[in-house]
Amino acid sequence: MSKPVAESATNLRYQALQLMLQLQKHSGSLTRLLPEAQERVAASEQAQLQAWIFGWCRWSHELEGLVGQLLQKPLKQKDQDVYLLMQLGVFQLKHTPTADHAAVDETVKVIKRLKKPWARGVVNAVLRNYQRQSQQLHESLSETQQYSHPTWLLEIIKTDWPEQWQAVCLANNEQGPMWLRVNCLHGSLDSYQDRLREQSMESSVLSEIPDALLLEKPVPVTALPGFEQGDISIQDGAAQMASQLLAKYQPEGGRLLDACAAPGGKTAHAAESGRYTQIVAIDRDEFRLNSVHSTLQRLNLEANVNVVLGDAATPTSWWDGQPFNAILLDAPCSGTGVIRRHPDIKLLRRASDIENLVALQAQLLDALWPTLAPGGVLLYATCSIFKDENERQIGHFLQRNPQASLLDQVLQILPGDRGMDGFFYAAMAKPHV
Repeated sequence: MSKPVAESATNLRYQALQLMLQLQKHSGSLTRLLPEAQERVAASEQAQLQAWIFGWCRWSHELEGLVGQLLQKPLKQKDQDVYLLMQLGVFQLKHTPTADHAAVDETVKVIKRLKKPWARGVVNAVLRNYQRQSQQLHESLSETQQYSHPTWLLEIIKTDWPEQWQAVCLANNEQGPMWLRVNCLHGSLDSYQDRLREQSMESSVLSEIPDALLLEKPVPVTALPGFEQGDISIQDGAAQMASQLLAKYQPEGGRLLDACAAPGGKTAHAAESGRYTQIVAIDRDEFRLNSVHSTLQRLNLEANVNVVLGDAATPTSWWDGQPFNAILLDAPCSGTGVIRRHPDIKLLRRASDIENLVALQAQLLDALWPTLAPGGVLLYATCSIFKDENERQIGHFLQRNPQASLLDQVLQILPGDRGMDGFFYAAMAKPHV
C-alpha cells in the first residue's frame, strides 16, 4: 500500500536532508550515497530526489549566504540539520518549480521527523522572509556566494583562467547535456541518428568526434533505442576524444594499456574501435572496477579486454614485461572539469587535495613511462581545468624525461565549450631507439 501524498512529500524532503548531512560530514560521494537514498523514497520520487540533491550541491554556497542573512544568530552545530533544512526550503523556492506554499509547508513538516519542535517557527519565518526579501538578499551576496563556488576553488579558476573564469563558473552551475557514443561495430552514426528521429529525439553532431551525438533533450537511458543491446553508450564528447587522439598519434594500434580505467567508458570506446591486438584495463578501486565489467558485458566486449585489479603506480605487481604500444593514463584528478555532472565536488574537494593529486599524477607518469614500447605514445588525460594538474604537470614530466617528445600542443577544453565537459589531453612519444 502506497504512502499518502503528504507523508510521501515529507519523506522525500527528509531523505534529501539526510543526504545533505552525509555530504557535509564527508561520508561519501553522491555516486555511492544517492542510490542508497533513492531506495528510501517512492519509485516515482527517485528522479526528484536526485534533481534536488544535485541542485543543492550546485547552489549550496549561495544558499549558505541567503540563509545566513535571514538568521538572527548562527545555529549550534548540533542543529546543523535545521540549518540545512532551511537551505533545502530556499532552494525549492529559488531554483525549482515547486509551488511556494508546498516548498514552505512541506519543508516545515520535516521538523516533526527531527524531533525539534522549537525549530518549526524558525524555519517557517526564514522561508517566509526569503519570499519577501529575496531580491535584497541576492544583491547582498559575496562573489563566492553569487557564483556558488568555495573561495579556494574560485581563486584558482580566476588565476588559471583570468579571461574565462566567469563563463567557467556559470557552466559549472548548469546541468550537463546528454552525449551519446554510437557503437561503430553495430552501425553508423547516421543510421542511429535516424533511429532517434523515429522516437522524436533530435540530436546534433560534432565533426571532430565521429562517434558522438549530442541530444537536444536528455532522456532516460532506457528510452534510447538499442541501449541494452550495446548500440549506444552515454559518454561526454570531451571524453570520447581520447579514442580519437590515440588513433591520430598511434595509428598502428597494437597493445593498449588503459590505466585508471574505471568506470570504463574509454576502455569500451577503444575496444569498439577494433584497432588494438590487446587491451589491458587496470584500476585499483574494486568497487569502480565493477562498472568496467558491467559496461563491457552490456557491449559484449568482455573477451576483448583484460581487466586487472591493481595499482597503475606499481607496475611490478601486475605488468608482464611486454611493452605497450599505447598508454592512456586517465589520471586521478580534482574533477574540476566535470563539476556540472558531479556538483558534490564543490563540497567534498579541498584545496589541500590538489598537491597530493599532483604528486600522484607525477608518480603514475614516471611509473608507466618505462612500460611504453619504443615508438609508443602515452596519452595523458584529466577531467581537470587546473594548470598544476595539466600543462605544468606535463612540463615537469618533459623536464624529467628529455627523451620524451610532446606531440602537437596540449589540448584544454573548458566546461561548456561546444557543450562538452572540461578535459585536458597531452600526447607524448617515446623515441624508437
